[in-house]
Amino acid sequence: MTTDAPADYTDLRALFVNCTLKRSPELSHTEGLMRRSMALMEAQSVSVDLVRLVDHDVAPGVYPDMREQGWEVDEWPALWPLVERADILVVGTPIWLGEASSQLRLLIERLYAHSGDTNDRGQYVFYGKVGGALITGNEDGVKHNAMSILYSLQHIGFTIPPAADAGWIGEVGPGPSFLDEGSGGPENDFTNRNTTFMTYNLLHLARLLRDAGGVPAFGNVRSAWNDGERWGYDANPEYR
Repeated sequence: MTTDAPADYTDLRALFVNCTLKRSPELSHTEGLMRRSMALMEAQSVSVDLVRLVDHDVAPGVYPDMREQGWEVDEWPALWPLVERADILVVGTPIWLGEASSQLRLLIERLYAHSGDTNDRGQYVFYGKVGGALITGNEDGVKHNAMSILYSLQHIGFTIPPAADAGWIGEVGPGPSFLDEGSGGPENDFTNRNTTFMTYNLLHLARLLRDAGGVPAFGNVRSAWNDGERWGYDANPEYR
C-alpha cells in the first residue's frame, strides 16, 4: 500500500479553531481529536495554526471590529489575519445539550462579519478557501452540528469537500470523554477513518483551488452585478 500523497501541499496553510469552553492549559478533548488531523497535515508539510477561541477576549457581534460598535475590548481583529491567509479552516466544537458550544456560534458570527469583504478579484473574501468540522461529546448530535457548521461556512463562501466532517461521541449520558482512559475514542475506527478522509479531502480540494487560481471570477462578482452585469440571467423570462 502506497503512502505517497498525490500532490505537494507544502505551500498550503491551515487554521484549526477549537471552540472548547475550557481555557488553556486545561485539557480539551475536542483538541485531542483536532490534533490528529493537524498531525496528518503537518506530515505533509502544511503550515498549521491552532487557536483556542476562549483564550482570547473576542466580543460578540457581526462587525469586523466590535470596538467600533462600543465594545471596550475585541481581540478578533488580531485573529482575523490567521483566517484571511489560511487555505483551510477546520472548526472544532464540543456538544452541550445536543448543540455546539457558545464559542462556536461566536466564531460563526465573527466570520459572518467579513462576509461582505471581497478578495482581489472582487469575489467574497472566503472564495477559494475550504472548510471542515470536528466534533466531540458524549451525547448525540455530531451530524446535526456538522450540518449547521458546514452550511454556515459554505453560505459565506467556503468550499466544502466530500466527507468534510468527523466526530466522536461516547455513550448517551454522563461518561468518559474522548481522551479519558478507557473511552475508546482514540481507538475508534469510524472516527479515525472519517478524520483521515476529511483531512485529505480538505488538502486535495485546497490544492485544486490553489492551482486553479481559486473559484473562477465569473457570475459571482458583486461589483459587476451592481454595475448591471447579469451573465445571461434574465429577470423576466418568457414562460411558455
